[in-house]
Amino acid sequence: MNLSEDPDLQPILFGLFLSMYLITVLGNLLIILAVTHDSHLHTPMYFFLANLSFVDICFISTTVPKMTLNIQTHSEVITCVGCLTQMSLFILFLVMDDMLLTAMAYDRYVAICHPLHYPVIMNPCFCVFLVLASYFISFIGSQMHNLIVLQCTYFNSIEISNFFCHPSQVFNISCSDSFTKNIVTYFVGAIFGFLPVSGIVFSYCKIFSSIMKMSSSGGQYKVFSTCGSHLSVVCLFYGTGIWEYLGSAVSHSPSNGIMATLMYTVITPMLNPFIYSLRNRDFVNALKRVYRQTV
Repeated sequence: MNLSEDPDLQPILFGLFLSMYLITVLGNLLIILAVTHDSHLHTPMYFFLANLSFVDICFISTTVPKMTLNIQTHSEVITCVGCLTQMSLFILFLVMDDMLLTAMAYDRYVAICHPLHYPVIMNPCFCVFLVLASYFISFIGSQMHNLIVLQCTYFNSIEISNFFCHPSQVFNISCSDSFTKNIVTYFVGAIFGFLPVSGIVFSYCKIFSSIMKMSSSGGQYKVFSTCGSHLSVVCLFYGTGIWEYLGSAVSHSPSNGIMATLMYTVITPMLNPFIYSLRNRDFVNALKRVYRQTV
């Protein structure tokens, strides 16, 4: 489905989303560059951040390039293989975002609630293990969706009410058994949604509890500011996802679903670099040092 049928809007939409895509890629590449080249940022928090930036680049690349190509060519056609590939990659990087945000919340929990044990707990091997485990879980989730869709009714020459092969819509179209759809939806939601969210909520409950026990207001602000960027990204990521879910439950209008999906597939990856750069003085200083080395 195209974002708009108005031919006068097509060049504007093409330029807008191409610009947003390039800004997202550039911003996240700057984060990866700064973390890679500045030794001051060789810490677990920035290690996870660099991986999150890489995943955000891949995440937005699964939808926006195809969407801009469709706008430019005035075609909304995608092959069955292309649809399954796009859906698989979308789920892979969506769940990966989820897992990495959970790992970053745990990192902040250990740093604030157990500072003396932080170097021992968050050692390099454990950090790499968390990232690899996140990739593995995400891969299992994406392949699980593909296998279920392929086991259901074969679909061909259908219309998807979104600008890409949204997993829930492809699943609803391809699978006619409502019992199977409900079981899969609740199971996948519990494993890849509820458990990570529970981990993030638990971590921040412990963090806020530790902050409240501090006697100095300056110390409270300093500790809270260290996890402010991550908390902002978490709220943006899950807030837009919940908005899409509630919007689809209240209104069945395709345009409302598209707008909600655009928020977490395009807007959120684009805003993440700005959130971390504007709220993080260490990162800004690291970018300045990288700039001086290259000039």
